[in-house]
Amino acid sequence: MLSSDQELVAIEQAIPSLYLHREVRISVRLPLHYQEGVSYPLLLINDGQDFGRLRMNSVLTDLQKTKAIAPVIVVGIQAGADRLQEYGTAHKPDYAHRGSKAQATTDFVLKELLPFMVQHYAVQKGHSVYAGFSLGGLMALDMVWNHPDVFSKAGVFSGALWWRQKALDAGYRDADRIMHEQIRDSAGKPDLKFWFQTGKNDETDDRDGDGIIDSIQDTLECIAELERKGYVWKKDIDYYEMEAGEHNPETWSRAFPVFLKWAFGQ
Repeated sequence: MLSSDQELVAIEQAIPSLYLHREVRISVRLPLHYQEGVSYPLLLINDGQDFGRLRMNSVLTDLQKTKAIAPVIVVGIQAGADRLQEYGTAHKPDYAHRGSKAQATTDFVLKELLPFMVQHYAVQKGHSVYAGFSLGGLMALDMVWNHPDVFSKAGVFSGALWWRQKALDAGYRDADRIMHEQIRDSAGKPDLKFWFQTGKNDETDDRDGDGIIDSIQDTLECIAELERKGYVWKKDIDYYEMEAGEHNPETWSRAFPVFLKWAFGQ
């Protein structure tokens, strides 16, 4: 299969999942000039149902036409009706037992989606990139952190890094944030790179009253945990804070070219 010179090929497919007990719809975007005899890097993105609002086709096309990024196969994993259970941290749900199916999502990606992509498309094996938005960003970071043999980079847009094992009114402490704890308690330092985005208008919550919204605080303190593991700012970690950025796909669409140039820049 060969794509046209002017537009990338957009394909919508469904994969039956034994782990999620449903059909998972995926949105595949092949690069310009796609050729089956050439292997391409792979970018997985949670919440692929938002590709329209993210302007994914035009963003990818513009960056590839100007050769700002290398050709890449992009796959959007569309969330199901049970998104609050299917996204999260695989080893532990939050205090309200949300994310209870995150391990099933992990199994779907590793054991069903990736083999499907390798079988049907010219995908490079290993060192894939995984990104997501909000709770999908947390899921992407959890996936990359726990599977560095498969993934090399994570993109976290307005990540739900508040994800906690204790409610605010039940004696919560910052040490109760699940992703922070997982990074802190993990042995070793996987060979990974991380890109984080937040917007100054992501939310208004400021649980400790320090004048910094929780979205930014949780992200910066997650980055601090990575730095304590030995990752280096601007070498292994990039952070993009948007002055008027909100918690929506329109903001993430504006940030997406920055992420793509970081992940796949030529």
